[in-house]
Amino acid sequence: MAVLKDYEDIIGKRNIRQIEMLAKLSRNKKVVMVNSTRDGGGVAEILHRLVPLINELGINCRWEVISADKDFFSITKKIHNALQGEKIRFSGEELEIYRKVNEDNARNLNLDADIVVIHDPQPLPLIDFYKARRAKWVWRCHIDMSGPDLRLWKFLKNYLEEYDASIFSIEKFSKSLSHPQYLIAPSIDPLSDKNKVLDKDEIKAVSKMYNIKKDKPVILQVSRFDRFKDPIGVIKAFRLVRKEINCQLILAGGTASDDPEGEAVLEEVRKEAEGDPDIHILLLKPKSDIEINALQRIADVVLQKSLKEGFGLTVTEAMWKGKPVIGGEVGGITTQLHNHRTGFLVNSIEGAAYRIRYLLNRPLISKRIGEQAKKFVSENFLITRHLRDYLSLFYILENPGKNIIYTGENEINGGS
Repeated sequence: MAVLKDYEDIIGKRNIRQIEMLAKLSRNKKVVMVNSTRDGGGVAEILHRLVPLINELGINCRWEVISADKDFFSITKKIHNALQGEKIRFSGEELEIYRKVNEDNARNLNLDADIVVIHDPQPLPLIDFYKARRAKWVWRCHIDMSGPDLRLWKFLKNYLEEYDASIFSIEKFSKSLSHPQYLIAPSIDPLSDKNKVLDKDEIKAVSKMYNIKKDKPVILQVSRFDRFKDPIGVIKAFRLVRKEINCQLILAGGTASDDPEGEAVLEEVRKEAEGDPDIHILLLKPKSDIEINALQRIADVVLQKSLKEGFGLTVTEAMWKGKPVIGGEVGGITTQLHNHRTGFLVNSIEGAAYRIRYLLNRPLISKRIGEQAKKFVSENFLITRHLRDYLSLFYILENPGKNIIYTGENEINGGS
């Protein structure tokens, strides 16, 4: 696991020093992060890298995971979908299961801390049942909240109003709430197995593992098998492109323990691609980070044709590798891809096909866009920036009404 000093060559000594000085403002504080799974999905991936760095800086940070059965996760998947705009009705029994699981977890989890950060809707009601709380409670939302189902939102808002603050990934996800709201974009770790530099032999080994030949351009989408990621739409866009350009498609992804729909969506994708030798459907095992890294480096064009998206870390990962990326014009993808500069945004199957052809036919433009994309990620979406944002938040929560003032490389004071 990387330590803070390991990032010095990427972000420079000055930024490392600023992070260290920020951490001194919250030294010996206790922080608890709570989510619904340790494996699968961007939240768990971020916490695996972020929590050790926070601890290294002298802040006692623990990571707790709620315990629940399949029924609970089926309900919270519906909640996730409804918050992203689907019209879904919930029975009283379903909402009671949701409450009861959180009530049980409130008794069993150790949430004794100065700051408790609750990630996403699954553990949101914990606050209502943890009566001995003395901490500042923060809800960190990672999903696309631009148009939630209003009936469900009204129900969840009753819990959310008990929190001291909320964090959203982009401005348009924020809501009318009585407490302060903060914007913190997710991030990637440039030194993780998924993002570190690979040598040619490592990349060749992955190509051989999945029987991928570089005899024709490679179009890639890496994501969970989820309808909001629109894998069927990706296949249809690919087939439009192939009418003019001989190419191949890789759809690679895994499943998460808190997403019970994954297997059904995977079967739909396999049925759509059945009998087409140019479409590779790869079900990746947990912790297939080297494989994902290599696939992104093999690709000529990377897609993330999401219909809804909280942020889209697979976009960030591909940009970091200097790849031209085409993404759905939704959620956090819109903060990463800027047309003709760092990638392209699309709103349809035909639009995706057009941009794929555009990039495959213009290798010099593709290279330039990829270079600009990597620079943009370096400046905005690395884990060191994410760490700095959390450290700033910890200080603000404990010192309402004060600002953090930088008075030079070596000193940070709290001011009013």
